[in-house]
Amino acid sequence: MYHHSGSAVQQTSGSAAGVLDRQAPDTDTILFQRCTWCGTAMYHRLLCPVCQGSDLRTERSEGVGTVRHATVVHRNTPSARNVSLVEMAEGFVVRGRVMGPLIGIHSGDRVRLSTVKDPVRGEPVFQLVDEPFRGWH
Repeated sequence: MYHHSGSAVQQTSGSAAGVLDRQAPDTDTILFQRCTWCGTAMYHRLLCPVCQGSDLRTERSEGVGTVRHATVVHRNTPSARNVSLVEMAEGFVVRGRVMGPLIGIHSGDRVRLSTVKDPVRGEPVFQLVDEPFRGWH
């Protein structure tokens, strides 16, 4: 549900910013902030990292991004798991998990937010948009 008045947006931006929106009907949505002064997009911030502005508006991500860094974590987990930094199309970076074989996830892979939530960490979960065909040219 969108609020159109400026005061309602200001009231909800602090509590809902940078979290998964559980009110979306079919899919989770990542909410992020955009600085009204310089236009920088950011995830889960109170101040703009570029201009230090505090006038941030909450926006809804389209859920599409590119893996910037992927690693496999073995500690504090029952089995190896993927941890990736995903740069979203809107320009902010979020940490999450990409579904798929651990050795098949690489920087540059295109991903889309999945309907699956990480039940333990509460981080966003992504799926690969294109199956990798690295050996075929």
